[in-house]
Amino acid sequence: MISKRIKDNKRRLVELFNHSTDFVTYEFESESNIKMMVCYIEGLIDRNILDRDILRSLTLNVKNLKEIRKYIMTPKIEEIDTINEVVDEVVYGKVVLFAEGLKKGFVIELSKWDKRQVEEPQAESVVRGPKEGFIEDIAVNKVLLRKKLRNNNLVFEDLRLGKQSKTDISLAYVKGIVNLEVLEEVKKRLDKINIDAILESGYIEELIEDSPKSLLPTITNTQKPDIVAAKILEGRVAIFVDGTPHVLIVPRVFVEALMSSEDYYLRPYFSSFLRIVRVIALFITVYAPGIFVALMLYHQEMIPTVLLVSAADAREGVPLPLTVEVLLMIITLEFTKESSLRLPKNIGSTVNIVGALVLGQAAVQAGLVSTLTVILVSLTALAEFIVPQLTQAIIMYRLFATIMGGFFGIYGVICAFFVITLEVISLESFSIPFAWPLAPRNTSGLKDTFIRVHLRKYITRPKALAKQNVKRQIPPKGE
Repeated sequence: MISKRIKDNKRRLVELFNHSTDFVTYEFESESNIKMMVCYIEGLIDRNILDRDILRSLTLNVKNLKEIRKYIMTPKIEEIDTINEVVDEVVYGKVVLFAEGLKKGFVIELSKWDKRQVEEPQAESVVRGPKEGFIEDIAVNKVLLRKKLRNNNLVFEDLRLGKQSKTDISLAYVKGIVNLEVLEEVKKRLDKINIDAILESGYIEELIEDSPKSLLPTITNTQKPDIVAAKILEGRVAIFVDGTPHVLIVPRVFVEALMSSEDYYLRPYFSSFLRIVRVIALFITVYAPGIFVALMLYHQEMIPTVLLVSAADAREGVPLPLTVEVLLMIITLEFTKESSLRLPKNIGSTVNIVGALVLGQAAVQAGLVSTLTVILVSLTALAEFIVPQLTQAIIMYRLFATIMGGFFGIYGVICAFFVITLEVISLESFSIPFAWPLAPRNTSGLKDTFIRVHLRKYITRPKALAKQNVKRQIPPKGE
């Protein structure tokens, strides 16, 4: 319990904060000799407002204990009764006021700390569409979503996870549209989390996903408010995590990896063309190295004679077996990508030039790899960047398909294809089939998969997701 004596409260709080130098306690008196104290963490509050609107007002005006709350010039004030509550409020950037003779404290909301400006996410840039992206402040992220959905049915439910970090988490959904079964399942899985710290939304993603051992992500993450708004209007649930710009959305289906928010801002025929390009790119980046190895080693009769002769000439003098050569080039590509990502931007661009041009050309001239292999791996790398949401799975599946093609020929690549397809079909995301609407097949859902029909055709929300208020628009009369 909070003591009536300020000195006792100060002593207990200093001990609880282990004499940390950024924990501040400031004692002062009003002109009527009423002793008071504020405590806060340096850097988490707005000192100007504290000095100008709180301390000065209390010092000049308070004449008795009953007037304290009257002269706290902030709109949000709460009363607390225990020291543990004081600690919880202070670590979240709030100021707690004590007065000699009162067995309670006043919580004053004065949180303020440096934050990144709202800008376009580099990983999800678009030519046409909103350029705003989430930042690391959960309060700002909520506002960005509110700007997209000015609706009183947009609901945020807050909780805290992490025994040590006490990270703010917020569930966002639209009441009357959200899939209630999914919502309850999300809450149930979050309640089971008992971990020291949640430092990024990836922690939660790994702890609540259906198939942790799968290479495929069954939870969407995005930095764009327009994507979150569109998804929760289909009956999904968004999970905001303080300290990260990445917002999670559940459930997820596989075909979403082939979509972009920009698809809905462009003409439907061109959007459909782009999605078909992404499907082709996905097939090329995963299976092209395996098919190349299989044909060159086991099925030369399937290669046109001119191309076969050209490939044989290119490989003349190369000391490594073809399978090893392709695998080494794929791994070298990953070296280049990883080094360019981890280094500062200026150095990273230099590494790209050295790795892609100088090293590649030198390897060809030295006869360590063939020009055809370099072209093939470069093509698979370009295709990989077209489907960025599946990058992690693509890398592992590509290695698997290449090894299968090297050992068993085209039959090994076909087996790899069936294994990957079976994994996609077998997965679920919060009780929703991951392969929907392809498996199980849903006619209305197919309007927004590999092709995008006109917006007028989207009469209902996805049937696998929305169980209430399924109509999203009323078509014009005569259509």
